[in-house]
Amino acid sequence: MNTAHIHRSAGKWLTGMLAAAMLIGLAGCGGGEEKEKAANADTGSFNKEGLPIVGEPVTLKVLTVRWGSMGDTFTQNQWLKDLEKNSNVKIEWQVMSSNDWSEQKSILLASGTLPDVILGNISFSDSDIVNNLSYFRPLDDYIDQYMPNLKAAMEETPEMKKISTFPDGQIYSLPARLPSRPKSSRQPVINKTWLDKLGLEVPETIDELYTVMKAFKEQDPNGNGKADEIPYIEMGNDLISPFGIADLNNNNMLVKDGKAVYYPVSEEYKEGLKWEAKLYAEGLLDKEVFTQDATMISAKYQNPDAPIVGFTYQWTPDAVFGKWSDQYVTIPPVAGPDGNRYTIGNPIGMSLNRNEMLITASCKNPEVAARWADQFYTDEASIQNFWGAIGTVIQKNGDDTYTLMDPPQGTSADAWYWEQSLRDFGPKYVSPSFEEKIVLNPETGDGLKLELDKLGSEYVTTPFPNVMYTSEEFEELPTLTTDIDSYVNTMRAQFISKGGIDEGWDSYVKQLNDMGLEKLIKIRTDAYSRYMSVK
Repeated sequence: MNTAHIHRSAGKWLTGMLAAAMLIGLAGCGGGEEKEKAANADTGSFNKEGLPIVGEPVTLKVLTVRWGSMGDTFTQNQWLKDLEKNSNVKIEWQVMSSNDWSEQKSILLASGTLPDVILGNISFSDSDIVNNLSYFRPLDDYIDQYMPNLKAAMEETPEMKKISTFPDGQIYSLPARLPSRPKSSRQPVINKTWLDKLGLEVPETIDELYTVMKAFKEQDPNGNGKADEIPYIEMGNDLISPFGIADLNNNNMLVKDGKAVYYPVSEEYKEGLKWEAKLYAEGLLDKEVFTQDATMISAKYQNPDAPIVGFTYQWTPDAVFGKWSDQYVTIPPVAGPDGNRYTIGNPIGMSLNRNEMLITASCKNPEVAARWADQFYTDEASIQNFWGAIGTVIQKNGDDTYTLMDPPQGTSADAWYWEQSLRDFGPKYVSPSFEEKIVLNPETGDGLKLELDKLGSEYVTTPFPNVMYTSEEFEELPTLTTDIDSYVNTMRAQFISKGGIDEGWDSYVKQLNDMGLEKLIKIRTDAYSRYMSVK
C-alpha cells in the first residue's frame, strides 16, 4: 500500500470517527460494569494464558505514527503476521505520518473516541496523556493479571516501572528497552591524520586538548597552505562535559550525590564557561558558533577541498565527514580539571522509552489488548520488532546466537530495519543477558557504536531521569523555561564571546532568581522525588 493511500484512508477514518463521536458523544466509554459485560461478550472465549488469546477472532484497531513517508511495510513483518494467526487477534492498522500528525491528533483528542490501542512514543506525549487521562486505561491491574513478560522485565530492570509511573502513581503507558544500545551518547572524535602529521598524541586531559587545538589552528595540519583550520565548531554541552556537566536530556539538570541539581548556576558550569571563553578568544572555537545552522555546520565538516575541523563530539565518526571520514577516530573522554572523565549517556544503556503503547478507554477488550501487548516483551519478539523478522533480516544460528543479514543492494541497513519492523516504536524488552547472543557487525551502524562505546562507557554518569510531570506542572513549566532557558543561552553566548564571567556572575544568578528559578527547581525536584520513590 503506498503512503498516500495510508494518509487518505487514515484521514477518512479520523473524519468518520469525529462525525461518529459527535453523534454518540462518549457513549463508547460508558460505565465500568457495562463495559466489562460487553468485553466478555465480545471476547467469546478469552484465554488468560497461552495461545490463542481468544477462541473466536477479535479485531483491535491499532494506531501508530511513522516518520515522514515511511508507510506501512512493517505490517508485513513475519513475526507480526504469525502473532495474528497464533493469537486470533486481528489488527486493523491505522498508520499515520508524522508530517500531518499534530493536526490529526487534535481532531482525534477532540472527538474523545480513540482506536483501541495507540502504539509508539511519537504518537502521544506525556502532556497529551496527562491532560487527557480519562481517555486512557490505567494498566496496573492488567499488567498484574495478564502481562507476565512485562512484569518479569520490570523486576529485572526496575527503571522500566519508574519511567512508566505517572504522577498519580498509576501506569497508563507501556515502556520499552531496546536491544544492543550503547551507554554513551556523543563521544569525542579527533582528526588522527592531523595528530600524526604534527607528531602529537591523543589528548588525555583538558590542558592537552587545548595544546592540540592550538597546534591544529596554527600549524596547517591539512597542508593546504591556508590558515583555514577550525579546531571546534559546535555549541552544546559536549565541550563542557569534562567539567562534570553531563546533561543527556538537555534540561539543565544533573544528579549529583543523589540530588537533583540545576547546573547553570553551579561553580562547575562557571568554570566551563571560562574554558569556552578562552577557546573563543584565541580562535579555537568557531567565530560563527552562535549564528550558523545545521546546514552550515555540515558543510564545514564536509568541506570539499580539505578537511578543516579538528575536534568534535559525535555518535559515530563515519557518517559526518563525507570523504574525509577515514581521517577521524573516536577517543576516550578527556579528563577535566578535577582529574575525572565524564561521558554523557546512561549507565543502564540509552535504551529506555515510555509511552510505547496505550490502551484507550474506547477499547472494549482491554484484557485482549494487554495479552497481545505482552507477546512483544520476549527477547526474540523484541529483536524481530527492532530489526526485522528471523529468516528475513535476522539469522538464528545453531549456537543460539543471532546475526543481522546484509541489507539489499543500494539500501542502508537503518532504512531496511525501519521498512521491516516497528524499529524504535512499540513495546519491547531485551534482557541484558540476551544481548550477548546478538552478533552485530563491528564496522558499521549499531555494532560500530557498541565498539566505540567501550572507550567511554565506564565514565558514563547517571543523568537526570526522564521524569513525569503533573498537568499543573505542565501548565507552569513552559512559562518558566521559555524565559529562563532563553536567558541562560543568551548569557552563555555573551560570557563566551565577551568574557566578564567573574564580574557578571552575581547579577546573572540574581536575574534567574527574579525570573522564578526557585519555582522551576521545585517542579523538577518534586518530579525527581516522585520518580525515585517508585518501587
